[in-house]
Amino acid sequence: MTEPTPQPFVLPYTRVVAQEGLKKALEIAYVSPSVGGVLATGRRGTAKSTTVRAFARMVFGDLPVTLPIGATDDRVVGGWNVDKLLQGTSTWMPGLIEEAGGEGRTGVLYIDEINLLEDHLVNIILDAAATGILTVQRDGVSRRNVAVRFNLVGTMNPEEGGLRPQLLDRFGLVVWVDSAGSAGERAEILTTVLEFERLLAGPPDQLLAAYTADEQRRGQLDAARERVPAVVVPEKAATMAGAIAAEFSLEGHRGELAMLRAARAIAAIAGAAEVNAAHLAEAAPLTLVHRRGTSESGTLRRWSAEDDAIVARATSAAG
Repeated sequence: MTEPTPQPFVLPYTRVVAQEGLKKALEIAYVSPSVGGVLATGRRGTAKSTTVRAFARMVFGDLPVTLPIGATDDRVVGGWNVDKLLQGTSTWMPGLIEEAGGEGRTGVLYIDEINLLEDHLVNIILDAAATGILTVQRDGVSRRNVAVRFNLVGTMNPEEGGLRPQLLDRFGLVVWVDSAGSAGERAEILTTVLEFERLLAGPPDQLLAAYTADEQRRGQLDAARERVPAVVVPEKAATMAGAIAAEFSLEGHRGELAMLRAARAIAAIAGAAEVNAAHLAEAAPLTLVHRRGTSESGTLRRWSAEDDAIVARATSAAG
């Protein structure tokens, strides 16, 4: 009899400190997958990976499938098993995309330092995440309409370069991740990590009890995910979204669609029956920060109080 694979023990999601922006983005993308993938940008050591792993463990019961730096096409989309080929047998090995979300599985595909990945691979992954379909045509193999379903999360360090605007625009949500600012937050992070290390070395029942809050949060998010289709997007909310997009001179309509979808997820999480101006204002920074163009230096501009004022002015005029 095969023993069940034990769940990985990483810092519980509900105990992650000072990552409210990233946590909000991950929850929105989980509750409403149509919003699109999440991109977290921040310097080294800001707990981006820790937060993503904790979230994946909470909602899917396992760590994310992680795409390594320098991954090849074979590793991402699949390829022939070389050992089998040498034995005269053609055996196809699925890639990381299918490992994350193929054959009925649903998980997180995590790409650390996504800005260092080849653009064509980023395109393939983004297409598969958006459409739920992976098509592979290479090395004499044609695999069409392979169903895949996964949550895409990318992280990057802006000091090491950025993504092209065309690729940035394909991400539904982008969030800046900073180090904890106050001495109190830094102390809380230290004590939280040390306490978890103590639990890891202690009795198993105490460790399992540490995940109780995670189980409760997952239940809340699953309930919100079921509520999303019933959340009403009134005509006034759509008008507000259009006004916000016009104020920011967005190209295309991907931005306001992502904003409305994110606002609907936010409403579902809050238990609201319909989308309102407050939900749109909460969704705007995550869905528009990367769609307003870059700064003079070519880097991604941060969301500002002035941007919040623009959103408020647009929603007030449209409402």
